[in-house]
Amino acid sequence: MAEKQLDAQGYLKKTLLARIYDLVKVTPLQSLDSLSSRLGVNVLLKREDYQKIHSFKLRGAYHKIKNLDEAALKSGIITASAGNHAQGVALSAKKLGIKAVIVMPTTTPDLKIDAVRNFGAEVVLYGDSFNESYDYAQQLSKKKNLTMIPPYDDPDVIAGQGTIAHELIGQCDNIDTIYVQIGGGGLAAGIASYIKAILPHIKVIGVEAEGSACMKAALKAGAPVDIGYVSHFADGVAVSKAGTETFRVLSKYLDDIITCSNDEICAAMKDIFDDTRAIAEPSGALSLAGLKKYVRENNIKSGNHIAILSGANVKFHSLRMVAERCDVGEMSEGILSVEIPEKIGAFLDLVKSLGDRVVTEFSYRYNKDDRARVFASVELTEGKKELNDICKSLKKNGYLVTDLTDDSLAKDHLRYMVGGHPSSKLNERLFLFEFPATSNALLRFLETLGNSYNITLFHFRITGLEFCSVLCGLDVTDKEEGVNEFIKAINYPVEEVTSNTAYQQLVR
Repeated sequence: MAEKQLDAQGYLKKTLLARIYDLVKVTPLQSLDSLSSRLGVNVLLKREDYQKIHSFKLRGAYHKIKNLDEAALKSGIITASAGNHAQGVALSAKKLGIKAVIVMPTTTPDLKIDAVRNFGAEVVLYGDSFNESYDYAQQLSKKKNLTMIPPYDDPDVIAGQGTIAHELIGQCDNIDTIYVQIGGGGLAAGIASYIKAILPHIKVIGVEAEGSACMKAALKAGAPVDIGYVSHFADGVAVSKAGTETFRVLSKYLDDIITCSNDEICAAMKDIFDDTRAIAEPSGALSLAGLKKYVRENNIKSGNHIAILSGANVKFHSLRMVAERCDVGEMSEGILSVEIPEKIGAFLDLVKSLGDRVVTEFSYRYNKDDRARVFASVELTEGKKELNDICKSLKKNGYLVTDLTDDSLAKDHLRYMVGGHPSSKLNERLFLFEFPATSNALLRFLETLGNSYNITLFHFRITGLEFCSVLCGLDVTDKEEGVNEFIKAINYPVEEVTSNTAYQQLVR
């Protein structure tokens, strides 16, 4: 017999009866004074990084496991995760003294594997992706009679996450809006269902990363849909298909949903650090990025606005990218491609045209033609308006200018590759691949390519994430037909970017 679907009152009851505080902490709600002053509203941050695993995921995992019957507990549990859910399940199992098996992709960093093992769980490494790991975990679940603990699409998991909303009501009077990050949707479903059951006037806004907006796609389609390739920068929300139950709940109780770019997430991570000295993971700062965007776009000037710092399990080396991109995300830096005459004094003329603005980056290489392209970034004090004014001024002075501030290919790859155009004509196609961060990923790529194509451009850059973005150009002269076969054989996520403006201007 199918379990009865819960409405908001049903989730409210389940959340209020959650018995998790023998392991879970009541986390503080902290004011972000500096950001509040800049935005003109009272910004508050729910500090889920205070949990023992530095993530909210402990709430749902522990609640689900504590609600299992004795037979299930005795047999043991299993899940698949490369992140915070894995640690939540492992710590919960340790607390209850039961067996736990965690299936993790082979690309999972040792840091995360060790954290799970330190809680006493058995780690099984399988597959290059989460989907492969999850499918294998389901097979092991049946084979070894282990109970599967879902990461988000389960009523007990959702209710466990909803305990955050219960705490917020007691921590802040007169809440206007709560902003919640969405991956699969468990956290947002738990908070939205609880809030709408008791204080429906409080807005709950879902926030997704632009590169993994599966819930927005589901709401538009009227059902969960697989969006395919997703960005892994905010890996905690890198989900390609929303949960069935989380979609059902959020389609009823979510007030709005917005998306944020990686640059906006980086800017929010900096805001959190500036006000609290805490270092959030990208998905942990996503809700604050959404708060800032929503407040500005809707010209909101008052009220108590709450964001959830959902996690702080960030690899240190990934902060390099955050430091580079946070100024662009806050629109305190603009990135331009400017065509100048290839003559002595041209640099000086360009800098003079920029006035007294601070140039933060300047890349150029000699080209034989009478015109050259400069990659430049400029410090901004008035955001997008000032950047538009700079572009207009440069064009008025006779320069050909392209704004690359929103061009991720330029920011991730091409800014490091400005070196002029090839001297001979190529039939070049450009692809953006995503490699798993394994020792043999590059070797496998090159072996699969073999002698089929000449590589004309290649940029690989470690960002500290579990997947690496790789830009690759191929000379497809007389070999157009075989490209699709190679892409199918390599089986890495890929996007063709041959028409990208920055590529055409700087290195084509």
